[in-house]
Amino acid sequence: MAITLAVLSAMCFGIALVTGRVGLRTLDARSGAAISIPIAAILFVVASPFVLDTSGFSLAAVLLFAVVGLFFPAIVTILTFRSNEQLGPTVTSAVSGTAPLFALLAASLLLDEKIPAQAAAAAAGVAAGIVLLSWKPSSVRRGFARWSLLWPVAGAMLRGVAQVGAKVGLLLWPNPFAAGLIGYAVSSATAIGADRCRGGDRQKPNKHSVFWFGVTGALNGGAVLLMYIALSMAAVSTVAPIVAAYPLVTALVSAVVLRGEILTARMIMGAVVIVAAIVYLVAATSGA
Repeated sequence: MAITLAVLSAMCFGIALVTGRVGLRTLDARSGAAISIPIAAILFVVASPFVLDTSGFSLAAVLLFAVVGLFFPAIVTILTFRSNEQLGPTVTSAVSGTAPLFALLAASLLLDEKIPAQAAAAAAGVAAGIVLLSWKPSSVRRGFARWSLLWPVAGAMLRGVAQVGAKVGLLLWPNPFAAGLIGYAVSSATAIGADRCRGGDRQKPNKHSVFWFGVTGALNGGAVLLMYIALSMAAVSTVAPIVAAYPLVTALVSAVVLRGEILTARMIMGAVVIVAAIVYLVAATSGA
């Protein structure tokens, strides 16, 4: 069940990237984040009277969920935006694919989780597949400063650590919905604050951008909730590599629906590597 939920989470994350791209046609990413993240938070709030179970409440878990929400997804989104500005989408996507490696390292250090060799190999395979899938040498920006690589590296690191932080909180209070609700409430304040800090250079949203970033927020919120449910049921080493495969979904949906991608031999090879890595992980997990 955890593997199925992780796959569904990756699908939601991947489709959200496509709807986000549509929204970016009329609004910048930071302003879009200030729409999508609060909308996801509102959906959590609306559903809470029907879904939220406060039994087993843990203040320590609430604080952990809030800390995670401070940087995921808000700060991760901002770092990705900054990386796109400095390096372009090619390098950003390729470096972001290392997130499961950071997740496994953090799980080992913070949770004392034993990382199976199969999980490490699968995470490395997913990262390599994402590089093949997203790498376009002709679109890499020339002359960028090497320190600019800190933007996507920091984003990947925070994304990986966020999964471990959520896992720790879920061990104290196994309530994935509460984790999503609290995290998104804090993340909304972060996203709105970051958008307001820019002063008068913000773009004004229109109906088109509000709709598409609203859809993006709903998809991302669902993806995070599914990921948290999976983390409450399985180890980080099982969930993180599968969720990290979402760029594969993005590429396929873009090619089929938006016709924004032309599937090349390199991209097909990247897809094969990602799928093979996940199948290997699932087979190893099932065998265990």
